[in-house]
Amino acid sequence: MYIPQNQLERLNSSIKPGKVIIIYGARRVGKTTLIKKYLEKEANALFVTGEDFFVQSQLSSSSIEKLQGFVGDHDLLVIDEAQYIPDIGRNLKLLVDHFPHLRILATGSSTFDLAKQIGEPLTGRKTTLRMYPLSQIELNHIENNAQREAHLESRLIYGSYPEVITLKSEFSKKEYLKELVSSYLLKDILAFEGIKKSKKLIDLLILLALQVGNEVSHSELATKLGMNKGTIEKYLDLLEQVFIIVNLRGFSRNLRKEVTKTSKYYFSDNGIRNALVNNFNPIKLRDDIGSLWENYLVLERVKKQEYTSLWSHNYFWRTYDQKEIDWVEEREGKLFGYEFKWNEQAPPPPKLWLNTYPKASFECIHKENYLSFIA
Repeated sequence: MYIPQNQLERLNSSIKPGKVIIIYGARRVGKTTLIKKYLEKEANALFVTGEDFFVQSQLSSSSIEKLQGFVGDHDLLVIDEAQYIPDIGRNLKLLVDHFPHLRILATGSSTFDLAKQIGEPLTGRKTTLRMYPLSQIELNHIENNAQREAHLESRLIYGSYPEVITLKSEFSKKEYLKELVSSYLLKDILAFEGIKKSKKLIDLLILLALQVGNEVSHSELATKLGMNKGTIEKYLDLLEQVFIIVNLRGFSRNLRKEVTKTSKYYFSDNGIRNALVNNFNPIKLRDDIGSLWENYLVLERVKKQEYTSLWSHNYFWRTYDQKEIDWVEEREGKLFGYEFKWNEQAPPPPKLWLNTYPKASFECIHKENYLSFIA
């Protein structure tokens, strides 16, 4: 079953000769599915994977003649997992410069290597699309209101990876997520950064999973893991660049009472978070529903921002005397504050927020009104 992907429409409108489309996203979120769907209407495309050694040797060459021989008379080149190809940025530029008829589409499951390679060479010649596990915007194509309500608990527990959505049994969903965490989650970091202590990375992720929605101290993480703070910060950056976690910083306009130097971390998918802590219990048996709900809303909002071009700077807001707002968007010259609650009991906005930012809005997002916030 193909579930319509929002980025397909953007891909259709963006791809053209002389431009490179880069699609970023974690492994297994549907990048290859998107490409294959797009290729259904293409008669003259060359599809290759950067994990193939022959492809690596051909596309890492700076020889125009060799590149010409590889591309042949195709007018569309698609490179899946392009981050594995040495010097791919320079050679994509050569292809764009010397074959003006050629359209190029490349995917990557990490930004720390591919973005570094393609950044400067393709300045002004690339369009970047990001993909996530299926969004509620996309799932609305196959669900009615009753189905959406019925599936909400499953989304909070098992997440929305495409394979998870299509699997029927809870046992199959659990097994898939456990396999994803053990075999694929850290593959890019371990391959490109030469990190041998994968257990430390998993331990770090587990600690983050237990602190979703709370501010995280890098020093405290370092102490608990027996590592130095610099290494922790490097690992956190890498985990963000392979789309496992999302970092949220504190918002401030220099009010002395506001906290700005700490971070919150969210997982790109609730299922990944729950697999890490090995907790797939139903909602009624859990004491972390607040964290699950907050993680779900944050990532669904990020997806909505990406897929609907809702450009925003995102933050949380907190003061040293514990006044806080879960999610703050700065867009169109305005501030929008959102508090996330599983139940309908809406808290009043903090007085300091209203006094400091009198033109800002405030809204509580709960399970009775969340849909317009995420879809």
